[in-house]
Amino acid sequence: MDGEVRVATADTVTLVGTKVTAPTPPVQLVRRSRLEDALSAGIGDPGVRVVVVSAPAGSGKSTLVAAWLHAAEIAAGWLQADSADHDPARFWTHAVAALGRQLPGLDRAVASTVPGSGADARPLIERLANHLEQWAEPVTLVVDDYHLIANQDVDHGIERLVDLAPPTFTLVVCSRVDPSLRLSRLRVRGRLLEIRADDLRFAPPEAAVLLGRQGSAPLPHQVAALCERTEGWAAGLVLAGMSLADSEDADAFVAAFQGDDRLVVDYLTEEFLAGLPPEDRERLLRTSILERLSGPLVEAVCEITDGGGWLRRLAATNQLLIGLDRNGTWFRYHHLLADLLRVEAENSIRGELAELHRRAGGWHRDHGSAMDAIEHYLNSGDHDEAADLIHDEANELLNSGQLATLRRQITGLGPLADEHVGTTVVSGFLALFAGRLPDAQYSLDLARTLGPDDDEIRLTIALAVYIAMASGDVGSALQEARASDHPTEAAQALSLIWVRTWAGDFDEAASLLGVAERLADQQGNTLVAASVPVCEAIIALETGGAADARRAAERALDIAAAEGLNDTTRVALAHSIIGRTSDQPDESVAAARRGAALADETAMALTRAYALTSAAEVVSRHDHPDGHDLLRQARTILDRCPDPGIVGQYLHRVEARQGTLPAPPDSPGLVEKLTDREHAVLRYLPSQLSHRDIAGELYVSLNTVRTHCKAIYRKLGVSDRKSAVQAARDHDLL
Repeated sequence: MDGEVRVATADTVTLVGTKVTAPTPPVQLVRRSRLEDALSAGIGDPGVRVVVVSAPAGSGKSTLVAAWLHAAEIAAGWLQADSADHDPARFWTHAVAALGRQLPGLDRAVASTVPGSGADARPLIERLANHLEQWAEPVTLVVDDYHLIANQDVDHGIERLVDLAPPTFTLVVCSRVDPSLRLSRLRVRGRLLEIRADDLRFAPPEAAVLLGRQGSAPLPHQVAALCERTEGWAAGLVLAGMSLADSEDADAFVAAFQGDDRLVVDYLTEEFLAGLPPEDRERLLRTSILERLSGPLVEAVCEITDGGGWLRRLAATNQLLIGLDRNGTWFRYHHLLADLLRVEAENSIRGELAELHRRAGGWHRDHGSAMDAIEHYLNSGDHDEAADLIHDEANELLNSGQLATLRRQITGLGPLADEHVGTTVVSGFLALFAGRLPDAQYSLDLARTLGPDDDEIRLTIALAVYIAMASGDVGSALQEARASDHPTEAAQALSLIWVRTWAGDFDEAASLLGVAERLADQQGNTLVAASVPVCEAIIALETGGAADARRAAERALDIAAAEGLNDTTRVALAHSIIGRTSDQPDESVAAARRGAALADETAMALTRAYALTSAAEVVSRHDHPDGHDLLRQARTILDRCPDPGIVGQYLHRVEARQGTLPAPPDSPGLVEKLTDREHAVLRYLPSQLSHRDIAGELYVSLNTVRTHCKAIYRKLGVSDRKSAVQAARDHDLL
């Protein structure tokens, strides 16, 4: 997962930028002063918090808002939504990027902290609102094509942002249908401005300008007739004007033209495409597979040499090709035209589509967006290439919390998803992050049967270690870790540090800290970079270095803050360490509680139990009444853990201080050496075998095993099996 860092080329940056850049207004723009004035009035009204521009395709929503922003010089972030933004993590990442173009430093201050799709985005939204509060100037966020998102989690997040943000912030939503926001509540409170299909209809004076700028120069009665037949629908007027300019009998054309959706569809497919030169028609159909177009991409897909020039010529004469940047590099088809082109492509060049997608995938793989490359390879049927890219890019999606996107891509592979070792490992991590340990174990077992190469073996080991730790089984995690050689992946190195930390093997864990930091830096893995000092802090605290522990925890939080990760589970225990080492009561309690709250989101049982125990210790020290409740929560978790390692010891110590359990014996050394038979039994105690199972393995009676266990506990100075396992590790007996 922690693959080679991809260098961002100029093409990549430009392509990503098209999602967060307002479309370029058409050369033959018709200014619509009445609507632009309404938008300006709404933005200028501190009571208006949301502007909804809702109308069918082809009504001119995007053109209106983009032209208004351009003319009014409003500080606005623009997010061009697509279906992939259904993933909340992806949506908020792009929303922050869009606003970050207007608010310097925003991306660092409030970078997405959503740890996974469907997770709570409130911490991010609260920080975003706070940052907007500090910005004196009005700020607007435009989300175009909001209907493509259709996710309640995104809707709820948007509503919370509107509620928390200052009056200087305004949200503009463009959508073909009303967004699933609580518009009635906003409407009643006077916080909503609505521009709808009736408002967007072209009046005859506006239509005359639109048609005249296409070269048709119709007479007033012709304009009136076209307005009536199209009901002022922008797309219908544009299409009518394109043909009217070439018509020898304008009156006859106007009399015959109809502007309803079905007839416009027929018009585009039967008249518009049929009337184009064959070369242009072929290019339009072949490039209909693309969400966004540039000259080099068109050249790769169509195997031509003048893609850039063709796009610029087309944009100059056709308002259905929309510019996406200010230098005329990237474009997209009007959604209505794109839909119709794709239908026609399915009918007329269906046999070519797979190869066209394959070419587009190859171009994006080498020059553009890996995510677009994956989608094109999936559509081409080249699932092997898609699977390789999914594996290569999984680390970036996992780090940014785009789990829904990753799941959708893997599902798109069909049967290959369970036959490609890389995607089975990724599926295992996805299941692990979602807390579905049986599914994670299934993916791990499947990956191992597929014969992974050396790099994949290291990641399967890391997955196995994490699954064992998530189950609270330090012994099994250690057994898996011993099969790992020198780590070459940041995630792999971190897994080895964690398991040795929880096992109390602090010297070995500390020896890997530098390795993990170096790999995280080389591979751009910010999550590992922020996690390594957390491990260092725990090691320091457990070995008596409270001051060193606090410094390491503060460094972890500094790294996390710089990357927008300080509200994630990765640094939960850094907050816990701050709580345990602070001499300021308020800071101590707040930090310990913060650590427990963040840890509650992780699938790692030992992390949750450690954070809860830390919180219990701290709040009890400062006479807060809920310490016992926090301890009960920690005990509930650890009672389900086969081998909790040092976390079990820590919990026992805190329980003893609070009188929940008797104090553990103070035994710096063995009370008495173990016999050979006792050693034989001890080796089985870290496993999940029952006493009866151990008796069967050793060919002795159940009573004999029980007798040996009692002797082991006495000699190690402990009272139960889990404590015996960790004490044996501490004495180097395991």
